[in-house]
Amino acid sequence: MNLVLEWRALWTLLERETLRFVRIWPQTIIPPMVTTALYFIIFGGLIGARVGEVGGVRYMDFIAPGLILMAVISNSYANVVSSFFSAKMHRHIEELMVAPMSNFSLILGFMAGGIARGLAVGLAVTAVTLLFTDLAVHDWGLAILVMLLTSAVFSLAGMLNAIFAKTFDDISIIPTFVLTPLTYLGGVFFSIDLLPQPWREIALFNPQLHMINAFRQAVLGVSDVPAGLALALLAGLLVVLLGACVFILRKGWGLRG
Repeated sequence: MNLVLEWRALWTLLERETLRFVRIWPQTIIPPMVTTALYFIIFGGLIGARVGEVGGVRYMDFIAPGLILMAVISNSYANVVSSFFSAKMHRHIEELMVAPMSNFSLILGFMAGGIARGLAVGLAVTAVTLLFTDLAVHDWGLAILVMLLTSAVFSLAGMLNAIFAKTFDDISIIPTFVLTPLTYLGGVFFSIDLLPQPWREIALFNPQLHMINAFRQAVLGVSDVPAGLALALLAGLLVVLLGACVFILRKGWGLRG
C-alpha cells in the first residue's frame, strides 16, 4: 500500500477525532476541570487537613497525580468508545473499512484521537491542580511515558468495548462497573500501606493501582509499588489490546450496529 496515502489517511482520521472533542470543549474539557477542583476542595482541603501527610508528602499533593491520571484514563476511553460506536451505528464505519487504509492505521487513528483528548484533559486538569498545590515534577521522562502509555491502553480498551457494544447503554457498562471502581480502589486517595491484610495483596492485582503509583513516582518521587513493574504492565497491555483490535477488525466481528 502507498505509504503516502496511508499516512494521509491516518492523519485525516486523527484530525477528525481531535476536532470532534475540540469543537465541544465545554462538554469535554471543562467538566473534568470542575470535578478535579471539587475533589481538591472536599478531599484535599477538608479531609486532607485532618489526614496530614501520606508517604511523607502533604495529602493535597499526594492525591494530585492520581486525579490527573484518572482524568486521562476516563477521557481517553470515552473518546474512542463513543466515536467508534457512533461510526458503527451510523454505518460509516464501512467507508473507513473499504478506504485505502490498513486496519492497523485505522486503529492507530482512533487510538491517537483518544490520546489527544486524554492529554488535553490531563493538561487542563494539571492547570487546576497547580491552583491547589505546588507540584514540581520529579521525573519528566517517566511522567510523560506513563501518561502516554496509560492513555493508549485505555483508548484501545474503549475501541474493544465499542466493537462489541450493541446499544448506547453497552458503552457505559464498563466505565461504570469496571473502570470507576478500579480507579477509586487504585490508590488515588490512599496509600495501600494503610490497608490491612489480605486487602493489600488483593489491591496489587488492580492494574490501575500500578499506573497511578508509577505516575505518582514520576511526579512526587514516592510510590507504593515499583515503577518498572507498572511500565512492564502497560507495555504488555498495549501489545495485547493492539493485537486483539487488529485480529477482531480483520475478522470483522461486531462491526454491524
